[in-house]
Amino acid sequence: MRANRSRDTKPELALRSLLHAKGLRYRVDASPLQGVRRRADVIFPRDKVAIFVDGCFWHGCPQHLRPAKTNAEAWAAKLEENRARDTHTNELLRAANWTVIRFWEHEDPAVAAEIVAETLLHLRGGGQDSDTGTAQDVSGPLPNDGSRVCD
Repeated sequence: MRANRSRDTKPELALRSLLHAKGLRYRVDASPLQGVRRRADVIFPRDKVAIFVDGCFWHGCPQHLRPAKTNAEAWAAKLEENRARDTHTNELLRAANWTVIRFWEHEDPAVAAEIVAETLLHLRGGGQDSDTGTAQDVSGPLPNDGSRVCD
């Protein structure tokens, strides 16, 4: 299990490289909320944007997850705990007015970087709903609550 990286995975590095090439500067593997032991893969603290690159195995990608053959009940419980923690993290961040963007590890990093850049542009440009004057939810659908379909 020590070989499983918690940061600097290939998908994260690819996304970060593309974000940096776009001139965006960010913090890596940081906790967006003080006192909460949850870390986002990339954060933009000033804009309150947290980005997660979820691994297909550890977060239960509906397209790529293959049920374990050995100790299946324990692994199913572990993955369910991970999904519940992801949902709770999303709720905590949104309650603190953060924008949460989640991507699966197999998604095209160029598309992910473009979504992040557009989100930041929208937020930095005011991001106001002309009818209500409130900030719009510009985050993409989340993979762990079933609303995002894997490509």
